[in-house]
Amino acid sequence: MPTVSLTRRTRPPTAPRTGPVPAGRPVGSRRAAIGIAVVLVAQLMLLLDSTIVNVALPKISTDLGFGPASLSWVLNAYTLAFGGLLLLGGRLGDAFGRLKVFEAGLALFTLSSLLGGLAQSPTMLIAARAAQGIGAALTAPGVLALVTTSARDEAARHRALALFSAVSVGGGTLGLVLGGLVTEYGSWRWTLFINVPIGIAVLALARRFVTETPRHPGRFDFIGAVTATGAAIAVVWALTEAPDKGWTSPQTIGGLVLAAALATVLARTERRVTHPLLRPDLLRGRRRIGGLVIVTLVFGAQISTLFLLVQYLHEVLAFSPLVAGLAFLPMTLAIFGLSRITPRLVGRFGQRPLLLIGTLGLTGSFVWLADLDTTSNYVPAVFAPLLLNGICAGLVFMPAASLIVGGVAPEHAGSASGLLQTTQQLGGAIGLAVVVSVKAAGDVPGAFVPGTHAAFVTTAAFTLAAFIATVLGLRPSRNRASRNARTARDPGRVGRSPGVSGRTARARVSGS
Repeated sequence: MPTVSLTRRTRPPTAPRTGPVPAGRPVGSRRAAIGIAVVLVAQLMLLLDSTIVNVALPKISTDLGFGPASLSWVLNAYTLAFGGLLLLGGRLGDAFGRLKVFEAGLALFTLSSLLGGLAQSPTMLIAARAAQGIGAALTAPGVLALVTTSARDEAARHRALALFSAVSVGGGTLGLVLGGLVTEYGSWRWTLFINVPIGIAVLALARRFVTETPRHPGRFDFIGAVTATGAAIAVVWALTEAPDKGWTSPQTIGGLVLAAALATVLARTERRVTHPLLRPDLLRGRRRIGGLVIVTLVFGAQISTLFLLVQYLHEVLAFSPLVAGLAFLPMTLAIFGLSRITPRLVGRFGQRPLLLIGTLGLTGSFVWLADLDTTSNYVPAVFAPLLLNGICAGLVFMPAASLIVGGVAPEHAGSASGLLQTTQQLGGAIGLAVVVSVKAAGDVPGAFVPGTHAAFVTTAAFTLAAFIATVLGLRPSRNRASRNARTARDPGRVGRSPGVSGRTARARVSGS
């Protein structure tokens, strides 16, 4: 429990929380760093899988005989299962041990990747993709929770968050590169087979370098699990179908109404149960809510950009799949490069200035991309705005993630991680559905460019809204400033109540 780590000063700093370290294992910061790297490789694999298959869809359709409507389910089956079960995966990790659930999910994901690569029919491939999504939903919340709880101090936690954010944002573009490489020089099946050796390696190393977290079982919230999962699946399904069925179609409206009804039942349930699936206090506080809004809007804009630009590079600039994937490297490299310095910037300036600069810069990059036409050249029209986009995205995601998971008690880190990644998935689904609909409304038969201007302006509107949310939602609070002043004068008195030690009171204040 948190109070144990605060009050037991006799414990050596390098002692593990659960049992002795087996012989031959590295200890201290080196072991923690290797453990963080291992789980981040798993996160990269999950994000790669959300885009690596996209490039191979035409060949998958030809080899397995997909129809035009059923082919979309190669993507949707993964998205629905992944996005719909993330909250449940986070709670299962808190209840049964994050490493244990992480390993179970990764094993399912790896096996499903193998079966998907061996698929001989559309039904088999779609089932394998759904199973991959279930495995990903069990694995992903544990990644962020294990990363943040493995960090030895606040600076290390910020560095780990920055790497997690870089992997989460940059993994999708790397998936396009690998997808193009595999599709151009090999078989589409390797877009799935590639997960197998990576998954086996991570499973072999995780138990050696990652420490299991304490279990906090309690009574499992079955009603919360059903309603949260049902609401997430309903909204993702409605949004993925909206561009084809129409926003006023019975399927879209019915899915959104069902999601709202289930979310209402979930909200009422979580206030009454002792161990809720989604803790109500995770949705309180102006800063955390602001972080959730920013992540939703920015992630939706970024996913939509990948969708639009991949088509533009193929259809207008006539890039091959591999060259189209490589064209996104400016964004990817900028995001990973910024991950090295963002923690220091957050430590010096705080989250708000970086989010203001980043969201405003992202808006500028999308406005720049809105000028694309049939005569545009890659370097001035695509390379330059993608580089700006990557720099600004690197300034946004780590600070936004720290707003969401910061101050969360260790026993609830899995739930907070599931909430963050559910927000990312929902943001991507919302952004893609809106942008595809806007583009379709402006399209001219046989031409790609006419609808892209309005589509990129829409992505700019998303990030401009994120900028406004930062301005309004993260304003310095007078109460916070007054409290900080009192803390500076007398740290032991702030928030202290009878029977609570000064050290515990300070821990509560820092996590508030």
